[in-house]
Amino acid sequence: MTPLQTFSAHLTGSIALSAQTKHLEFETRGSSRFGFVAGQWLSFKTVKSDGEEITRAYSIASHPGEDGRFALCLNRVQDGYMSNFLCDMKEGDEVACQGPFGDFILRPPLRDTIFIATGTGIAPFRSMIYWLLAEKSRHQNKQFWLLFGCRYEADIYYHGEFLDLAAQHSNFHYLPTLSRGSSEWHGLRGYVQEHLPTIAAGRTDMHAYICGLEKMVNENRELLKGLGWDRKSILYEKYD
Repeated sequence: MTPLQTFSAHLTGSIALSAQTKHLEFETRGSSRFGFVAGQWLSFKTVKSDGEEITRAYSIASHPGEDGRFALCLNRVQDGYMSNFLCDMKEGDEVACQGPFGDFILRPPLRDTIFIATGTGIAPFRSMIYWLLAEKSRHQNKQFWLLFGCRYEADIYYHGEFLDLAAQHSNFHYLPTLSRGSSEWHGLRGYVQEHLPTIAAGRTDMHAYICGLEKMVNENRELLKGLGWDRKSILYEKYD
């Protein structure tokens, strides 16, 4: 069995998305042919001071096509060594990576599609949606919905980007929904599964991609199956 290739990536920039979440941008070294498919993930490795090796997987949050570059949408986990290690990196710092891995990717033939995410589950969908909308031939005559569930306004990662994409593409429908939005929030309220039937009811000819914590993923899968969807049309990735 061929051993997995390990390569190095150095941090080129970071943006705070919220008090606990960062958008991290990397460039690879030692992997001239690095590439990935929208929706895939990478494995990151580091060694603690006591010699213990830590390995964690994170979805790529950037779209393919930027040679040797990728981005992460990363939430600091309390007592989570790797998430804090990555969020504390300075520009130029390096980390060891392996991959890409995963088959949570767009399935042919392309259909009208619902993307359902909560929290940092938005990462693979940012990659997929940018890739789809980058060329007209990829998205022509298809409709896409992004149903993104968050608690507060401050938790809507990439909000401005998705608003701009929706303004530029009439077939991309951006639907952030807040479970604890302030009185000033005029968008959808509640949980993603409360709004899913509005899009999915009466449609069994679509694809749905779901990414987030297990409870949310399971509830939306069961809801779609209850609406008559074939399980093969429902693709998902759980973060816990």
